[in-house]
Amino acid sequence: MVVTGTRTEKARDEAPVRTEVVSTEELRATGAQTLKEALANINGLQLQELHGKSGYSLVMQGLAGDQVLVLIDGLPISASTGSSVDLSQYLLSDVERVEVVKGAASAQYGSAAMGGVVNVITRRPATGVQGAIQMGVGTRGRQNDSGKRMSAAVKQLQAHVQGGTENLRGRLAYDRLSDQGFSPDPSGWTRQGDRIRREQATGRVFWQATAQTGLSAEFGRYEEHDLQRFTTFVPPVRVPQHKTEDIGRNRLALGGRHRFGQGAVLDVRGVNEDYKTHSQTLSNGVRTIDRHSQQRMNHLSLQLDLPPVQDQQWQVGADLHREALAQTQNGKSELQADGKVRRHNQELFLQGDLFLTPAWELVPGVRWQDDSDFGQHWAPKLAVRGRVWQQADDSLTLRASVGQGYRVPNLKERHYLFDHSALGYKVVGNPDLNPESSTSFQLGAVLALGRQWTVDVNAYLNRVKDLIETDRDNAREENGISVYTYDNVARARTHGVETDIVWQPDARWRIDAGLTLGRTRDLATGREIAQRPRRIARLGVDWQATETTQLTVRVRHQGSELSDTASNLRSDPWTVVDLNLQQGLTPDLSAFLRVDNLFGKQRDFSQTHQLGPISGRMVMVGLRYGFGGNE
Repeated sequence: MVVTGTRTEKARDEAPVRTEVVSTEELRATGAQTLKEALANINGLQLQELHGKSGYSLVMQGLAGDQVLVLIDGLPISASTGSSVDLSQYLLSDVERVEVVKGAASAQYGSAAMGGVVNVITRRPATGVQGAIQMGVGTRGRQNDSGKRMSAAVKQLQAHVQGGTENLRGRLAYDRLSDQGFSPDPSGWTRQGDRIRREQATGRVFWQATAQTGLSAEFGRYEEHDLQRFTTFVPPVRVPQHKTEDIGRNRLALGGRHRFGQGAVLDVRGVNEDYKTHSQTLSNGVRTIDRHSQQRMNHLSLQLDLPPVQDQQWQVGADLHREALAQTQNGKSELQADGKVRRHNQELFLQGDLFLTPAWELVPGVRWQDDSDFGQHWAPKLAVRGRVWQQADDSLTLRASVGQGYRVPNLKERHYLFDHSALGYKVVGNPDLNPESSTSFQLGAVLALGRQWTVDVNAYLNRVKDLIETDRDNAREENGISVYTYDNVARARTHGVETDIVWQPDARWRIDAGLTLGRTRDLATGREIAQRPRRIARLGVDWQATETTQLTVRVRHQGSELSDTASNLRSDPWTVVDLNLQQGLTPDLSAFLRVDNLFGKQRDFSQTHQLGPISGRMVMVGLRYGFGGNE
């Protein structure tokens, strides 16, 4: 069952909006620990490094992390950089599955969903008493921070317990992930991999108040400590630097669902989130930068599913959103306006599900947004799904959609003042930016041949207007410092074809191969957009060798990509192979062996235009214990 395309449960094969899923079984099979790792093997998705820190955002169908909406149970999560969500900052012990919708096909989602939606679905508490604990230790061999091959460079702990009755039940989960950092030359000062400690704790309660009404509450706390070590060239020497960053995120979400006698369903959910960071940069032990940042986000979502009428199902809903940002460097505001900057918006949507015939389904929708700074905007959507052929277990299904995307400039792009004069540049926000808009076209087909073969082909085209970028071509000089700003610099186009083939010859084997061929173009200059590979390929092999032994192989390939439009240099293609072996020892106890980047493929750090893998080989071993019939 999937929920992201329409916010109502549908079988994935019958969903009118194409939805890709990272299942519970996939999370276990690959040993994914963060949202970034969970998404690594979705066909066509590109994980892109965040500038200046050890995190990753998502590029989807050529559109960047600012243009992809990331949700937890349908509610937004704070953008870690003030712009993009850092996918490394969400841990997975409380996650059931992750759903991905590409393109602006659904009226359910507004600003920031131009490229698509990633929705993390958490586990609902189960009845009875169940739980599990998993621990692992890993090494990067000679690249360990200590320089010792067998030192425990990576440590992982996951634990959860849940239980209760049908009417009242709860769940507690805890994750801890620590990494000592790494370097190809541990004897030097610089570390290509940061020392990081991440911790996340969540608690959930579900109360079935009446037969028609259910209430839920969730509290989450995330903490991170990050240490970077690098050098800065100050002629004639390279000066050692290090930067520390402490991050805290508090999240409170409440929800309620009521089913009326006529078949209508009202769903109300809200979230309050505070996200704080404190970073310090020291040069030769002397503090040069002391930065504090705080984001606050409030979001309320309401949806009413109306009773079905004559093969039609309609939904109406509203979203209210507020956010505020404050940031200082060395006691001085890094915003062009002193103090906090704020924005809020309200959005309404209407979406229908029309069953034209038993085989054909039409999903029209429209979304209205009124932003405190940019006024009103309408975004129509239309999707269609039809089963054009079926014989026994064989079938051919077509899907098509067209939708308008819309994104208002975030507070960073409009108000930030990044003063890196010591490095020779500044980045200044532009309060006069216009919103981005796009038109997204998707056309695909799914061919199922029994239970053994599935072939999924999808073509996409995104046309973007008023694309927001850092305008490098029109930098101005101030006292020898290059000053850049954000601007609506171009119209852009991204297009491509995504293919995915799944073969399951029997219950023991599953092979999944995917290839995406894509192109991007800045229509103002005629050049391709930087850091968008033309080719992305995935291969997954799952082998249930015995009843208690499972081997998982994941291969990821990324083709050549333009590193930077100014230099016109291209990064080389790369391929990595990951392994995960799980061995059941008793009905409740299992062991695992995980090898990331088996062949140690790693970029050449002396070539700044290379964008291949940062981390080399990592080997981890661990144990998992479950009780109470837990999976």
